[in-house]
Amino acid sequence: MVKDLVWGEILRVGVDEIDDDHRKLVNIFNLLNHAVMEGESPEYLAALLDELINCAVWHFSHEERLMLKHRYAGIEEHKAEHQELIVSAKKLKQEILQADKATVNQQIEFLERWLTEHIFATDMRLGSYLSQVM
Repeated sequence: MVKDLVWGEILRVGVDEIDDDHRKLVNIFNLLNHAVMEGESPEYLAALLDELINCAVWHFSHEERLMLKHRYAGIEEHKAEHQELIVSAKKLKQEILQADKATVNQQIEFLERWLTEHIFATDMRLGSYLSQVM
């Protein structure tokens, strides 16, 4: 059975434009998770990962613009986490094209953990800061 990431208050950072982006990322992640569980082709999984990566890149540039505009002190560390996620997701895409289902499931769990932990920690700090200055 597939366990979706559920969008809700716990994932809200309190800045509508960032929350809207995160909702899109969660939706694409859930599509990917379902596709893995349903045994979709590696090519289809790669296409979903491309969509997730492209959405994440756009979202990260969006967050980074807000950080620059509002002079966020933690920008360098935050940008480094963004780069780490992009590198991990691209590596994951390559591995999915060659991996068995058990390995893919582990990689999807890693991606889910990374995404939620980034929102819970790093993005919550940013949201709290932006809520005060915007």
